[in-house]
Amino acid sequence: MKKVIEGLKAVAETVALCRPKVISAYPITPQTHIVEELAQIVADGKLKAEFINVESEFSAASVVLGASATGVRVYTATSSQGLLLMLEVLFNIAGMRLPVVLCCANRAVSAPINIWNDWQDALTVRDAGLIQLYAEDNQEACDMHIQAYKIAEDHNVLLPVIVNLDGFVLTHSYDPIEFPTQDEVDRFLPQYEPLEHLDVKNPMSFGLMAGPDRYMETRYALQESIKGAKSVIKKVAEDFKKAFGRYYGGLVEEYKTEDAEVVVVSMGSIISTIKDVVDELREEGEKIGVLKIRTYRPFPKEEVMEVLKGKKRVVIIEKCVSIGGTGILTADIKASLYGMEKPIPISNFIMGLGGRDIKKEDIRQVIKISEKGIKENEFYGLDEKIVKEMDV
Repeated sequence: MKKVIEGLKAVAETVALCRPKVISAYPITPQTHIVEELAQIVADGKLKAEFINVESEFSAASVVLGASATGVRVYTATSSQGLLLMLEVLFNIAGMRLPVVLCCANRAVSAPINIWNDWQDALTVRDAGLIQLYAEDNQEACDMHIQAYKIAEDHNVLLPVIVNLDGFVLTHSYDPIEFPTQDEVDRFLPQYEPLEHLDVKNPMSFGLMAGPDRYMETRYALQESIKGAKSVIKKVAEDFKKAFGRYYGGLVEEYKTEDAEVVVVSMGSIISTIKDVVDELREEGEKIGVLKIRTYRPFPKEEVMEVLKGKKRVVIIEKCVSIGGTGILTADIKASLYGMEKPIPISNFIMGLGGRDIKKEDIRQVIKISEKGIKENEFYGLDEKIVKEMDV
């Protein structure tokens, strides 16, 4: 069934098709419509689930942690400061190997207060042990949620998955969305069968104390498990294609990269605009392509290296920065290419922070700027008048 619907409500309807048993969340712009819609779906009796209102995002994460430990499918959603307030619990969820699925409507982090989109929130929690997926459009965001449960609950993975979609750019836009039927989702995503769970008839303990003699081994196991999730992510993407006919790539997606001399790398909704620019530049005779990072954690090192090797130039566009360091996506790209026989010139541009528009002409300009030499951490699109007022 296809219908035109707001992005957040489309996500909510898709999550309901996945039949979570416990949903807990705290409202925060621009995520709120997901949990509002899910609350209505539960209230109307269309989904048999426990919807739990809580007083903060920390509590929401704690509720789904506890519920997941009892062996049921769970869901929560958040954004920006809300995600950061969850961070302590997210480390616990990952460390306890609980397949929690959550959504982040990506939004800038204060201060100053800003409700518009960039990636700073999700990339700040990148080291917690969550699998991170980034959607290009609302159809992919919906399909990602179905895939996320399949990935998280795989007995070779058992890790939380966070689905990221750009706040306002996607969340509040209306698109025609193809919804699968309940029977189709049930066939693709059977009822969750935990390996272990809390049960009064068979008492267990989760998240116990680990001293220096054991803690390091648990972190090693987590690292190996998230690396091993790559094969599961790719298989789930292929299985989804067979079941529903839509395919976005598993870890990465290539667009006109095969004969490209220049490749633009990015994530999220900006990919669609970059593809449009690449189409125009191709018509003008330029050999250029796009590499979309779909799975940010585990980072697709081998796939990135395979796509970019032999290219004359790489241009990275990212909506985040590690203050005092470098572009966060850039650091991973450079690490992936380290040690190659022939180094590739890499320029990275920090753009769109706090929801500033990134237009096609902006993308053309940064590609042109990169022709003149390597640019590192180039903040493109600054208002020089404001910069001067700040006496930087």
